[in-house]
Amino acid sequence: MNREMRKVLFRQVDLYPVTCERLSAGRSNLEVLDAVIHGGARIIQLREKELSSRELYAMAQKFREETARSGVLLIINDHLDIALAVGADGVHLGQDDLPLQAARRIAPELLIGISTHSLDEALEAQRGGADYVNIGPIFSTQTKEHVGRSLGPEAITEIGGRLELPFSVMGGINDSNIDEVLQRGARRIAVVTAVTRAPDIAEAVRSLRERIRRCV
Repeated sequence: MNREMRKVLFRQVDLYPVTCERLSAGRSNLEVLDAVIHGGARIIQLREKELSSRELYAMAQKFREETARSGVLLIINDHLDIALAVGADGVHLGQDDLPLQAARRIAPELLIGISTHSLDEALEAQRGGADYVNIGPIFSTQTKEHVGRSLGPEAITEIGGRLELPFSVMGGINDSNIDEVLQRGARRIAVVTAVTRAPDIAEAVRSLRERIRRCV
């Protein structure tokens, strides 16, 4: 699959689940993946900050096998080398990771998403040729310990309204506050614990997707 085909599929994404095994109520990432797929999600990001590169590569191989069978986009967090090695669909880079232009030279056919925490960062990523940006954290979250204050849902309008490329939003979004971000115009909602800690992950995915799709 080339980059243009992947971009078309990304534009169809509504819920964007992201893994974190330590926040998965004792379940493995592979168990979470299976449930996410059964819930109908069209994308998943493999994000594990505590694994060695070798361990992450082994897990990413298994993720690629399952996502390829199911037609689900696979994004690898931070590690462009692992994304390329397993044939993932994209990589998601933070502000301290490999620069966007360098990543694009190495991986011209992968989706490249960029984490942004301000309008300036989002516009810079857009000018640099990112395929999408993530805006966040919208609310306080356990998965972004070293990011400063939460931006608040008003940032979705302030930043997203200036973007021409697709964007996702992330950070503390769950069943109780998702309506606030939807009302601000977000249509791709990235979540960790709203899915990984749910008693029934597949049902949580279905429910959240339905709430997003009602607003489309």
